[in-house]
Amino acid sequence: MDKIPILELEGVDTYYGSIQALYDINIKIHNGDLVCLLGGNASGKSTTLKTILGVCKMKKGTVKLNGERIDGKPTKYIISKGVAIVPENRRIFPRLTVLENMEMGAYLRTDKDQINRDIDRMLELFPLLKERLYKPGVTLSGGEQQMLAMARALLSNPKILLMDEPSMGLAPLFVDQQFELIQKVNQKGTTVFVVEQNANMALSIADRGYVLQTGSIVLADTAQNLLNNEMMQKAYLGGEA
Repeated sequence: MDKIPILELEGVDTYYGSIQALYDINIKIHNGDLVCLLGGNASGKSTTLKTILGVCKMKKGTVKLNGERIDGKPTKYIISKGVAIVPENRRIFPRLTVLENMEMGAYLRTDKDQINRDIDRMLELFPLLKERLYKPGVTLSGGEQQMLAMARALLSNPKILLMDEPSMGLAPLFVDQQFELIQKVNQKGTTVFVVEQNANMALSIADRGYVLQTGSIVLADTAQNLLNNEMMQKAYLGGEA
């Protein structure tokens, strides 16, 4: 039998007031996966993340974390159960230092000694942050802020890391670097769900992918199959199959 997914959305319909934004969304993510959700602007990608986090309310379907239904639960409860997010545009605390930003990621934890060890581990993973440890977050470049947002999220010891448009607003050099870091985080054992418009970059590191159009999943397959899919080639990858 299939193992229980870390995260599962089944038959999810989400609305903003009377306007339906998601239609019958079905997604499964297992332990150790790196999965991407692709689509253009207003396709429903961020709404999917907000639904997982309980920010947007569903009218139909279920969201489960390790088999437990979390739909209808407060966002704080969902985070406490092991969901962390690197939000769109990073949203670090600009006046706090790099270290203080990272410590905010561990605010629900009580294991102080392990938190300190995990901070050291983050500084090994993101060595640029070590050089700027006591500088305010606002002084960091966009790419460095993205690293800080990732480190902050990872310090909550998440069961699954959600990433909302990690390439947004970054120079091409930093985009390549960020996706290498996402892959490295996954290879070190963190399950990752990446929401992204840059289909080529996301599929280059992912195991599997889903494609959203106007709130519905129109494709779901392995990353390699999606890269070779004619519809993907024409609509998202800038070429012919």
